[in-house]
Amino acid sequence: MAADYISDYEEFLIKEKHASANTVSSYLRDITQFAEYLRGQRGCKLEKATPELVQSYMSWMQSRGKSPASVTRFLASVKSFYNYLISVGVIKSNPTRGVTAARAERKYPEILTSREVELFLEQPQCVDAKGFRDHAMLELLYATGIRVSELISLDIEDLNLAAGFIRCRSKGRERIIPMYHTAVKALQDYVRNIRPQIIADSDEKAVFVNMNGERMSRQGFWKIIKYYQEKAGIQKDITPHTLRHSFAVHLLENGADLRSIQEMLGHADISSTQIYTHVVKNQLKDVYQKAHPRA
Repeated sequence: MAADYISDYEEFLIKEKHASANTVSSYLRDITQFAEYLRGQRGCKLEKATPELVQSYMSWMQSRGKSPASVTRFLASVKSFYNYLISVGVIKSNPTRGVTAARAERKYPEILTSREVELFLEQPQCVDAKGFRDHAMLELLYATGIRVSELISLDIEDLNLAAGFIRCRSKGRERIIPMYHTAVKALQDYVRNIRPQIIADSDEKAVFVNMNGERMSRQGFWKIIKYYQEKAGIQKDITPHTLRHSFAVHLLENGADLRSIQEMLGHADISSTQIYTHVVKNQLKDVYQKAHPRA
């Protein structure tokens, strides 16, 4: 029966909540592991869990070396699951109510300086098809702040290069994001002159394809990022999300308002965007500590 509830919840997350594949995967993993713990160690069904059992499982997670962040994520996962069970009439109260997790230390995202961004974007050499493609991808990421999943999902019809913007669809929503001239030019060069040479099928819709002519994968893009980080000699750990974070912070530093940044990033909640104000404040504090003669 628990498996049926989990399966129904998965369908709810995908069709009703329009949750990302990563969110669905992590929620289901947390809930399934909790169900196995309840069945194996407590002889209890998932829908019969109590606050004491939820707290007991969290303590068990900690005893096995799980980080505070993992425990906090578990609590969010099962809280959402039990809210769903309440909504469909399976249970009457949420067993996570009143249960709290140890506060996880918040880690702020790694941000590149403007000079590091310039250095990084300079790495792809536009001397062959791969160089033109990679240059266009990196310029687009920093120009728009889109997620890597959104980048590789872009279709040709999502580009309006004449007007200088892209249309991005994610989590059931659509947004229009402008681009600076250099990014538009990089995309024009790639789309008009390079992409037609490397697509495997003339009906291919993907903007960015691998060298076999098929839609770029997350793994393929990860390797590209790591290759150019090493080539640039940048010591910071650059991930596919780093340019997104840097995009947001640099806009904020140069006077953009938080609501506009939220819209461009596609954040449903402004609280997700507010982390960048903390990054900027921390950077200012570091500058003060290093530069003020009496600090």
